[in-house]
Amino acid sequence: MLRPSFVPGTDIRDLRALTRLRAVLTADCSRHKQRVEKIGEDALIKVSAVVSDLFGVSGRAMLRALVAGERDPKVLAELAKGRLTAKKAQLEEALTGRFRDVHAVQIGMLCDLIESLETKITQLTEKITAHLAALPGVAPACTTCGTIGAHTPDCREQNLRLPTLTDRLDEIPGVGEHIAQVILAELGLDMSQFPTPAHASAWAKLAPQTIQSGATTKPGKTGKGNRWLRSALGTAAVAAGKTDTFLGARYRRIRRRRGKKKAMVAVARTILEIAYHLIDDPTLRYHDLGADYHDQLNPARQTRNKIREIERLNPGVKVTLTATAA
Repeated sequence: MLRPSFVPGTDIRDLRALTRLRAVLTADCSRHKQRVEKIGEDALIKVSAVVSDLFGVSGRAMLRALVAGERDPKVLAELAKGRLTAKKAQLEEALTGRFRDVHAVQIGMLCDLIESLETKITQLTEKITAHLAALPGVAPACTTCGTIGAHTPDCREQNLRLPTLTDRLDEIPGVGEHIAQVILAELGLDMSQFPTPAHASAWAKLAPQTIQSGATTKPGKTGKGNRWLRSALGTAAVAAGKTDTFLGARYRRIRRRRGKKKAMVAVARTILEIAYHLIDDPTLRYHDLGADYHDQLNPARQTRNKIREIERLNPGVKVTLTATAA
């Protein structure tokens, strides 16, 4: 009477081990970068207030110069590259502090650790890509004729490059190559173990629990679930919320009514269900419905909402619509 647990095959478990190790190393790398920034602030060096990425080309060059013994703000500001050259005056002010030798020792060691971790992360990504390429379900497939590995002679898209499963997942807003790899590693390639996309969402704990007592039913918390998959989908949901797409509009619409956390979980579930269909059917491609999809469903409702909003912002004002002459 019990449904068997989801235990993937050896290939997927090996892929999980690689993607999870990469996530751990990435978190360690981010932690060391934050420590470098805090050490700089302790020395009254606030480059991050001017530079958007402290570990970009310009930021790294300034950190290396500080570790090497350079303390002149003007010389350090001259290391700026690209568009940052227009902010040399601000850089000089941000680089004027009390940077001592102890700060140089700390930042030097942390920078070495960061570069070592970045090298390991790159190596892991290469191994993950190679491991995925060897799996049968990830091979390029024609989304028109459904042929794996090549087009049929009469296929109308035979001159186009065949997309891999990772490429098709990458087309979802917010989902990049790394997140697509995590989805495949945690969800697997055989969707027969999940009868429907809703079952996959419930397994990942992206669906609220139902709390029932007699005739009373209310939604509960989603639960913990697979933290590796939830973390990746949450990152994808937040990134999708910044786009002018269907998922972006869905995120912003739910966020206005129910808050950021519920919006993130809702969009993460939508992304997981889209991924389910793409993995299950090699002929499918993601098609965005557009940011105005919900507005087109019920224009009268949208009109009422806009009128209420105008009246709320202007107390005592009544808005009426008048038809214009054709």
